[in-house]
Amino acid sequence: MSWIDIGHISDIPLHGARVVKTSVGCVALFRTSEDKVLAADDRCPHKGGPLSEGIVHGQSVTCPLHNWVFDLNTGEAQGADAGRIETYPLRIESGRLLIDGAAIGKRSAA
Repeated sequence: MSWIDIGHISDIPLHGARVVKTSVGCVALFRTSEDKVLAADDRCPHKGGPLSEGIVHGQSVTCPLHNWVFDLNTGEAQGADAGRIETYPLRIESGRLLIDGAAIGKRSAA
């Protein structure tokens, strides 16, 4: 894994998200109420909604367009909805957010 520093945890509000632009698309960083930060695609597979503008609850996010709910640990849609988003390894060191650049590089452009 090649870890890339992408900011400080305080850059993301509790129950909020921020977007990191990559050469193959946007990755959303979601911060839970427990100060856990999870990284996933910013685009809903249903209608392309920006997940970073959705509601973060627990360790899930609800798409702002059509209310699809995604588990941010697995990327799987919850409930009756069928779909999946990519998730990416992320770690926190001394408050800094580090994302696995190799995992980002493996994703395909949408």
